[in-house]
Amino acid sequence: MASRCWRWWGWSARPRTRLPPAGSTPSFRHHFSTQEKTPQICVVGSGPAGFYTAQHLLKRMEALCSQPRVLNSPALSGEGEDLGASQPLSLGPTSCHPVPQQHPQAHVDIYEKQPVPFGLVRFGVAPDHPEVKNVINTFTQTAHSGRCAFWGNVEVGRDVTVPELREAYHAVVLSYGAEDHRALEIPGEELPGVCSARAFVGWYNGLPENQELEPDLSCDTAVILGQGNVALDVARILLTPPEHLEALLLCQRTDITKAALGVLRQSRVKTVWLVGRRGPLQVAFTIKELREMIQLPGARPILDPVDFLGLQDKIKEVPRPRKRLTELLLRTATEKPGPEEAARQASASRAWGLRFFRSPQQVLPSPDGRRAAGVRLAVTRLEGVDEATRAVPTGDMEDLPCGLVLSSIGYKSRPVDPSVPFDSKLGVIPNVEGRVMDVPGLYCSGWVKRGPTGVIATTMTDSFLTGQMLLQDLKAGLLPSGPRPGYAAIQALLSSRGLGPDAEVLGSGGSGQSLSQTGRSWMPRRWSGARARGSPGRSWWILRRCCASWATEPSPSPGPQQGRDECWEGKGWVRLSGTLHLC
Repeated sequence: MASRCWRWWGWSARPRTRLPPAGSTPSFRHHFSTQEKTPQICVVGSGPAGFYTAQHLLKRMEALCSQPRVLNSPALSGEGEDLGASQPLSLGPTSCHPVPQQHPQAHVDIYEKQPVPFGLVRFGVAPDHPEVKNVINTFTQTAHSGRCAFWGNVEVGRDVTVPELREAYHAVVLSYGAEDHRALEIPGEELPGVCSARAFVGWYNGLPENQELEPDLSCDTAVILGQGNVALDVARILLTPPEHLEALLLCQRTDITKAALGVLRQSRVKTVWLVGRRGPLQVAFTIKELREMIQLPGARPILDPVDFLGLQDKIKEVPRPRKRLTELLLRTATEKPGPEEAARQASASRAWGLRFFRSPQQVLPSPDGRRAAGVRLAVTRLEGVDEATRAVPTGDMEDLPCGLVLSSIGYKSRPVDPSVPFDSKLGVIPNVEGRVMDVPGLYCSGWVKRGPTGVIATTMTDSFLTGQMLLQDLKAGLLPSGPRPGYAAIQALLSSRGLGPDAEVLGSGGSGQSLSQTGRSWMPRRWSGARARGSPGRSWWILRRCCASWATEPSPSPGPQQGRDECWEGKGWVRLSGTLHLC
């Protein structure tokens, strides 16, 4: 059966346990030979929420145990409610975890359904924005800890259940994010030529589940429904000259896949419209992304000055970031460009525009009914003020011809397991400050906790809060007592279900060395590969899918990306650092 688990290997070896004999029934109550009383914590999801939660837990636990003070109290004691307080804390002999002097470190296992970590930082950030992905360096430091392990290609809810994780760990944190997109719920949404911006982004970023998307870019006009940063990212990728993307690829300034670049090179899309229900004051994108679009090589903006009438007076009292953004829109729409900018726009062969006060009502089919040919829009007006402003239809309609429709109206989370409460209307797990309601020892962080809002820094703060709540419960003795086996039990479960490894390819650095392994007999449902092991920067391998076989060969120098693994490029390549291996 196929190899299913990726492990981010810390270089200080962790004691391993003896697994039950093949065919035996795994028992969570079995006493293992490892440090039995070490707190075992599980994090589901390896995006920003998952890694920030793990980082906070590891750092705070280290601070908690760095200067232990043994007390005779049966509970965790210390000065102050905050675990980051200056006074040292320690666990009493009858609390749910051992005295720090004996077992001073907790262990965190991070589970991920994809073969590789980092979630939307890897697969959701625009490929030409590598600076946004620098946070991966912080996550890599966390993953290199000897107290942290990454287990990829394990889907919680399918391969292993949440109750099984709760039996194996003292605490479980759900940080799996928003894996789905919000549907348009209009007629024609199912037509070929209509897809979510989330899937399109996953396609050009190399997300495995989106590699069969095959978008048809043979049309002249594309319509993006939504006016957020993702919508602008998609528009920019569609309109950026292919030679510019290729130049970025050569200098390692983009993560776009070669397969996607090949399709974009043949694109005939010349115009992209971004449609929003409300007006310029309510757009969801930020000034950085807008400025990039305005200055996009070979493209010119199309903005209707009528949409901005009376806006100059309205922006006087809005917050400064919104004011600067709206002023840039206003200048672009109403002011005559200088000679140099006018000449650039006159020579541009592509264009993009913002259509305000329009709400999609139907995707129009082509005459033969076989694909999308346009979008019917309801003209809207605004009612209410400030946060209560909403778009209401005026009764007028207009049709916008196009050959590609991308919906970018938001992400949403899915329920991960029947045992976990879930609010389908809000798309979140009901919780109080990260504690899942009515399920002790179960926590959540990130988008599945609060909804798909905010930026990476917002998720960091949110995840730290969840980690703090978990540590407070640890301090209060509210988590399960006694030893928990952690990954050893989960590994036994996966093996008993035919999801364990049965083949390996070991590699170490060396010029000219290559290994190959037939992949037909051990390719899993989503992924197959080889183990790369060695010291960081010395054992880099490229895995290539060659029809029915996998081949590994030494890669070029890691260069500026050293210390992290590169995402696989759909049907192409993946680069692994020596710190990541398949087990």
